[in-house]
Amino acid sequence: MSLASLKSRLIAGLHAPESWRPGADAERSDFDLNPGLTPDGKPLRPAAVLVPVIAHDTGATVLLTRRADTLTSHSGQIAFPGGHQEPGETAVQTALREAHEEVGLDPSTVEVLGIMPAYRTGTGFLITPVIGWIASAPALKAQADEVADMFEAPWDFLMDVANHQRSHLDTPGGPRRWFWAMPFENRYIWGVTAGMIRALHDRLYEAERDPEAAAAEDAA
Repeated sequence: MSLASLKSRLIAGLHAPESWRPGADAERSDFDLNPGLTPDGKPLRPAAVLVPVIAHDTGATVLLTRRADTLTSHSGQIAFPGGHQEPGETAVQTALREAHEEVGLDPSTVEVLGIMPAYRTGTGFLITPVIGWIASAPALKAQADEVADMFEAPWDFLMDVANHQRSHLDTPGGPRRWFWAMPFENRYIWGVTAGMIRALHDRLYEAERDPEAAAAEDAA
């Protein structure tokens, strides 16, 4: 197994980019681990993120960012490049535009392999993850106003359920909220980003007899 097998698995397991439709139902959400919480009923705001899979000779990695501490929402959190969808944009167009703006990723270096079903956040966003394949280490430059740091996490680490923790947060006067978390080195991947990673793992490997072995072989 190799990078080629991972690329083939992604293409086979994802929806075709042209299948995207605005307002499509979410398959996963922040409410999956919190069935006692209910959405507020407000219209969902469309967004998209790019999940950049980088094909190094030593194995695949995924590019992640740490949001700038000066941002008004989700400051300092680990995220994929992405953001709000502009009127008339497709999810792919949004993901590529945002990745270019945030980390300087040249859209021409990204081969879009497919899209994941939408993910609904507890804060009212409907996010489409777009999976992009990058054949070699890209030239990147973080936009300081939006991105404090960027790093790569190994594919086999992210796809190993031993690294997927169910954690919780007790809010003052509110219910306990559960979320996925994947601590990596000195970084804490959690919340929506970790939820989308978990959804990607399940989509690609859940049907395998030995999911973790398959994920490790793909990253070799």
